[in-house]
Amino acid sequence: MLDQLLISGLFLWLLACLLFTDWPASKIFVGTMLAAYFLGLVDTRDVLDKASNPGLVTLMLLLLVSIGLEKLSWLNRLSGKLIGPSYSLSLLRLGGVTALFSAFVNNTAVVATLATTVRANRHHPASRLLIPLSYAAILGGTMTLIGTSTNLIVSSFLEDATGVSLQFFDFLLIGAVATALGLLVLLFAGHLLPRDSAEQIQVAEYVVEAEVNAGSSLVGRSIAENGLRELESLFLVEIVRDEHLISPVAPNEFIEAGDKLIFSGDITQVNSLEQFDGLTLFAVEEGLLRENMMEVIVMPNAAIEGKTIKESGFRSLFDAAVVGMRRGGKRLSGKLGNITIQAGDNLMLAVGPDFNERKNLDKNFVVVDDAVAGNGTTPLQNWSVSGGLALVVTLASLELMPLIKGLALLLVWMLVLGMVRASELRRRFPFELWLIIASALTLSQALSNTGLVNSLADMLQVHLQAMGPMAALVGVYLVTLALTELMTNNAAAALSFPVAFGLAESLGVSVMPFVMAVAYAASASFLTPYGYTTNLMVQNLGGYSLRDYARTGLPLSLVYAATVLVLLPRVFPF
Repeated sequence: MLDQLLISGLFLWLLACLLFTDWPASKIFVGTMLAAYFLGLVDTRDVLDKASNPGLVTLMLLLLVSIGLEKLSWLNRLSGKLIGPSYSLSLLRLGGVTALFSAFVNNTAVVATLATTVRANRHHPASRLLIPLSYAAILGGTMTLIGTSTNLIVSSFLEDATGVSLQFFDFLLIGAVATALGLLVLLFAGHLLPRDSAEQIQVAEYVVEAEVNAGSSLVGRSIAENGLRELESLFLVEIVRDEHLISPVAPNEFIEAGDKLIFSGDITQVNSLEQFDGLTLFAVEEGLLRENMMEVIVMPNAAIEGKTIKESGFRSLFDAAVVGMRRGGKRLSGKLGNITIQAGDNLMLAVGPDFNERKNLDKNFVVVDDAVAGNGTTPLQNWSVSGGLALVVTLASLELMPLIKGLALLLVWMLVLGMVRASELRRRFPFELWLIIASALTLSQALSNTGLVNSLADMLQVHLQAMGPMAALVGVYLVTLALTELMTNNAAAALSFPVAFGLAESLGVSVMPFVMAVAYAASASFLTPYGYTTNLMVQNLGGYSLRDYARTGLPLSLVYAATVLVLLPRVFPF
């Protein structure tokens, strides 16, 4: 009884932290798991077994393989042909291609790639297409085992509990029907989206260029000595010297005659430069400066979230300087260094030569404008990797080769082809996600060890027995859906699975409809921008408010839920 009280307290603490704090989910899960371990609710063998769970290893391999799949050129080649004069046809083409690619490739990368095309199109406001783009990526991810990390997390839990994992196309029938109906809903709900796109970040509106004349007193003195670090509303981000770019600019960099100084910040305060003699102001020129710009979105739980640009040591962390910043579709002016960074913020960066080599980029940003970071692939790489993925999927579906082995072989092949590098895999290894899932599996074992899951399931069975398993299935779906809108989809799946599995066993029915209900509901984040990364990505790009998500997402969520709940007991009988 004491053990049950202890694990109950830990889970209430876990839920409260996820809902009411901005602490990283990985720290919350690991901290709770360690508490359970030191309280004796799980032993060392449990912890080690969960950390090397085959389903978890499969997920890690898939995410590493996705690094190479993101670089395939098929999506870029198609992107320019998706949007035309007809809004309906454009939305269906864009949504269909997005859903198809999201079934096999990381949906964050798919949305980041297509968002650039959407914003550059001449036919329709981007605000009428970006939310559908995100929703189509979410829907597409529900069609295969590898379409979203949530599906693999649920498979990991199932394999841990039964020794049998989900099959690759277990999700296809329900996911495909839900995707098709979802795209039709988006077609009719499109008129609810705002028709005025968020203003684009224009480099010329955020930076000002000043040339240093030969007779200026600035010449021969450092940036710090000249007081160029002490301007109230402007910040020196770059120096163009004889067609060479110095970026970011160190405080001890000396000024030379003919230097072009590039300032960012509140450009309306450009008169503050009048205090320096020998400066001639110019408009921003095309070429070197613009090619060095990159637009990114701050990820949830980024290391820089909650800090000002100055406090985060942004320049030293990323070899980049912030030129412009946007939040809620609106530009932020004033002294950029003093603005606190939030998840979902759009940043326009002037990047230095080492930017793409920094190991912390993927944990902090999603690159939206990939003109700088884009990587070309050869026809051999495109065809061989695509064929390799198809072969892995086919062999796994026919149970001729375990998915974990196929993904490992595909990853090795990508290394041989040069599609990915070992250093890139180390940099982008999803360590935080591994910690979350391993900790959640361990906590699930603690629930089983103490008998709390059986007690909860028996208690629920008493109330649900008269209504039958369908009522229980609806309850599992709705609880998981509520959690995924309030926290991340992965955390929602990790919390819901043990109760859903125990409830199915207590009712004496198949666990499959309950397991799949958790997977589908955890991916159904359509009502807010917070539950899913792609929703947060498009929020500022389209200048959306919370109301835009609720108005467009509510009919989609209702149709999606009805589709899943009607088909689940037919595809996976009780």
